[in-house]
Amino acid sequence: MTYDLRDDYLAEGYGEEETAEFDHPVTIAAIEVALRDLGYRTDRIGHVRALAARLSAGDRWDLIFNIAEGLRGFGREAQVPALLDAYDIPYTFSDPLVLSLTLHKGMTKRVIRDLGIPTPAFAVVESPEEIASVDLPFPLFAKPVAEGTGKGVTEASKVSNREELERLCLMLLEAFRQPVLIETYLPGRELTVGIIGTGRNAVAPAVLEVHLTDKAEKGVYSYINKEEWHGRIEYRLATDTTAQVAKVTALAVWRGLGCRDAGRVDLRADAEGIPHFLEVNPLAGLRPEHSDLPILCELAGMPYRELIAGIMDSALKRILVKS
Repeated sequence: MTYDLRDDYLAEGYGEEETAEFDHPVTIAAIEVALRDLGYRTDRIGHVRALAARLSAGDRWDLIFNIAEGLRGFGREAQVPALLDAYDIPYTFSDPLVLSLTLHKGMTKRVIRDLGIPTPAFAVVESPEEIASVDLPFPLFAKPVAEGTGKGVTEASKVSNREELERLCLMLLEAFRQPVLIETYLPGRELTVGIIGTGRNAVAPAVLEVHLTDKAEKGVYSYINKEEWHGRIEYRLATDTTAQVAKVTALAVWRGLGCRDAGRVDLRADAEGIPHFLEVNPLAGLRPEHSDLPILCELAGMPYRELIAGIMDSALKRILVKS
């Protein structure tokens, strides 16, 4: 098992938001229990440096259950898979190409647009000088181009005029040291679709709709709303026509990008109720009762152990085909 443990990085002096995407010990323990219940023997490895040390020492494994997010760069999620590819060791979830592409939301949207899948009009700002050239109608929504868990997303992310846009972009460029993604703001429902499987075998077990309560940060599925979701967020299964369209769109995204085994596709509806692609998470969080994917699976009647079994079954099918 490869992973980035949040406590390790907090002990090194990193902040709460910096480490938001890293895993809690509860997650690692839950995955390990599920794997052992399914009959697998487990070995906790840890982050990419620990993996490199173990490989250099001669250790090898039949399969790596990889949820390592990495720390730096647009290729951070691809580091463990790339290293495992070099040693011809199979692993769960997507390959380095997919993980590098999908971490950069702007690059991903360019591919999605080329695939003909609906996604909000957008621009990517890499420097303060580029802010003035953004030519999209207000209101707009801006966020860091390569962060997850709602990092950098607050009520201020929705902007109504050029002054607000400039102020927000300057703050995000300074705080996150990466480009800013600016999109046309969509006023409709917030949906996330769970995916299990690969290619033609991929299925969408459920669609989760995100409802903000009166205690939530207003109008946005933000970092604070995600981190402290109890009381702020109500998660509900969606099964209506819009949800079915969201499933079809999400599967087209998943297959078009080449994502594997399990993950999430986030969408938001426009004023006409049509779901548009926002982003894909091919390394979705797996913390029970906290992360979106386990929550939606539980609501759909799929226990945590069954989710982990589905991930392993998908990975093993790929490995058998390859061999």
